[in-house]
Amino acid sequence: QVQLVESGGGLVQAGGSLTLSCRTSGRIFNTMSWYRQAPGKQREWVATISSSASTDYADSVKDRFSISRDNAKNTMYLRMNSLKPEDTAVYYCKAGSLVSRQGTQVTVSS
Repeated sequence: QVQLVESGGGLVQAGGSLTLSCRTSGRIFNTMSWYRQAPGKQREWVATISSSASTDYADSVKDRFSISRDNAKNTMYLRMNSLKPEDTAVYYCKAGSLVSRQGTQVTVSS
């Protein structure tokens, strides 16, 4: 059974940086994405990367976040720079139609 495991979340001050990782077990997926869900809000799409490494970003994170992947390690990354308090959320990864269950918490203090 394929599993998605995130890591890298934590507490950071506004303006700081974090890098999230999402490792998939068992296979490589063509399209992988990051989503996030803040308290009391709906889950929102953050970024997507294709098998050819083309990327797309939500306007709210464009120019601050960078999505990448290492197929040899079955891992996707999200480098988050210039973090803002409104980036506080649980971040989830999606590979194909699979979405991680646990997520990783990112908290940005002002």
